[in-house]
Amino acid sequence: MNTQSKPTKLTRRSALAHLAGGSAAGAFLGTWPVQAGNSDPHAKPVRFGVITDVHKDIMHDADHRLEVFIRKMTAEQVDFVIQLGDFCVPKESNQGFLDIWNTFPGARYHVLGNHDTDGGYRREDTVDWWRMTSRYYSFDLRGVHFVVLDGNDRPADHQSGYPRYVAEDQLQWLRADLAKSQSPTFVFIHQSVERPDQGGVQNGAAVREILDQANASAETRKVVACFSGHHHRDYLRRINGILYPQINSASYHWVGTDFQHPSYPPSVHQRFPYIQYTVPYRDPLFGLVTINPGEGVVAIEGRQSSFVGPAPWEVGKDRTHWDAETLTASISDWRMAL
Repeated sequence: MNTQSKPTKLTRRSALAHLAGGSAAGAFLGTWPVQAGNSDPHAKPVRFGVITDVHKDIMHDADHRLEVFIRKMTAEQVDFVIQLGDFCVPKESNQGFLDIWNTFPGARYHVLGNHDTDGGYRREDTVDWWRMTSRYYSFDLRGVHFVVLDGNDRPADHQSGYPRYVAEDQLQWLRADLAKSQSPTFVFIHQSVERPDQGGVQNGAAVREILDQANASAETRKVVACFSGHHHRDYLRRINGILYPQINSASYHWVGTDFQHPSYPPSVHQRFPYIQYTVPYRDPLFGLVTINPGEGVVAIEGRQSSFVGPAPWEVGKDRTHWDAETLTASISDWRMAL
């Protein structure tokens, strides 16, 4: 039976309790059966930096936030960096922002977000400008398989707004790609596939079914996790044994007309008027993920910050309305181990 756990924010103190069902301090522990071919105890872990929803075209200090991320990941000597969408549109004035990204000395991967085609740009324009190989693709590194999906396909019945869909040709490609690999697999997509009624992929259930089928047909669990951005929240969900981490925005939470607040000096708001509809984070948020196939461990090191100005529930509707447990200026640490 397909069951879904309640959205959960994992903190350093409470993470263990979410699976254990009790109250204990420590790391998030679960099970990850590793393919026998990838069980070398001496295998070097795969480490990567993940950032999402920087929103160069909204935030006044997007360049600084990206610089902090790139400096940190360069110093950590991670294997690659990946951004999960809502990065920047492909216009000349954003070239400096993209140049910061390209200073990372290792591999760099992109995921298309819904706002990366604002201003009338096509997905193909953004793909070319970012120098992506394709809208969706996969790659391998030291016995780990990675899959990048595009959740911005347009369904046949689409009428208005940003499309949130994975078309049949992409679904067929995903089935074939997963069938070809026997390695532990991690999926990346901008919009979540586990919350279709809350702004996620409209046919997210179809994507999850393919991930579940890949696990059912393998001797041990193949698909370990599906990372997403888009929702600007901090939580981890688990459905049928697959982790669905929501990576918080590097910059802010969008609250729209329910919350208008001058978080920065008037000169900033005059140049960047959409910031008044956000709850900005004082510091840039991002994560450092470590995957150790030999030990069967995956973990993320997040970052803690604070809001610039008041939280939404301090000036209006209550914490329940805002789901305050996930609307937080942080990316929580968590860990999964055998």
